[in-house]
Amino acid sequence: MAIQIHPTALVDKNAQLGEDVEIGPYASVGPDVKIGARTVVQQGAILHGHTTIGDDCQIFPYACIGMKTQDLKYVEGSVSYVEIGNRTVIREFATVHLGTKDGEKTIIGDDCLFMAYCHAAHGVILGNHVICSNSVQLAGDVHIQDWAIVGGCAAAHQFCTIGKHAMIGGMSKIRQDVPPYMLSDMTDGAMRVIGPNVVGLTRRGFKKEVIQALKEAFRFIYHSGLNRSQALERVENDVEPLDEIKELVAFYRNSTRGVC
Repeated sequence: MAIQIHPTALVDKNAQLGEDVEIGPYASVGPDVKIGARTVVQQGAILHGHTTIGDDCQIFPYACIGMKTQDLKYVEGSVSYVEIGNRTVIREFATVHLGTKDGEKTIIGDDCLFMAYCHAAHGVILGNHVICSNSVQLAGDVHIQDWAIVGGCAAAHQFCTIGKHAMIGGMSKIRQDVPPYMLSDMTDGAMRVIGPNVVGLTRRGFKKEVIQALKEAFRFIYHSGLNRSQALERVENDVEPLDEIKELVAFYRNSTRGVC
């Protein structure tokens, strides 16, 4: 099957389209856009700027990818980028903006689901297998690590990091980093870490001893009455030193915004 472009679509002659790409009616594709093989761009979607989209992606109607950042620090003429991996789905009316400064990239990895009305601002980086439910709003330079899930209508402050395999409840206001492997939600107006993301980790094949170690680490960090430094020392000394535990401790120690 060859490239299919609807007669009403506006595709610049310099755009690079992979094999079997489909461009739907009234879609717009700019001159610096690269689209991988078998990707489908549906009705009314807009792809502009220095944007690269991988293979086997789905861009749903009226999504807008690669437009100029809303950051007021942007200098006209700067060249920045959007990169979207393979097999990623961008749903209706979602927006993914270019970076602010020369060379900055906004990145969405492989096998991600970016649901309707989500927004990724300049410099946002999503790892692989990330799910952002409807209307998730990510400010500039937010980083979401692999396999994290963010509930609908959650909003993340700029520079926050969400750890791998974390799950965040809907309507959450994320102002600090969210630890990996944990379930977090809004409680009494503040983000709270509830405990390990047991259901998600079990579904992804984590062993029982890993989940049990994460439970022990959670109790030291949040329910031992120790300050954060003391709690992390107890985790290092008293919890089995699995890779996941080492990653959890490192996440807390390397955080610049503090961890909720």
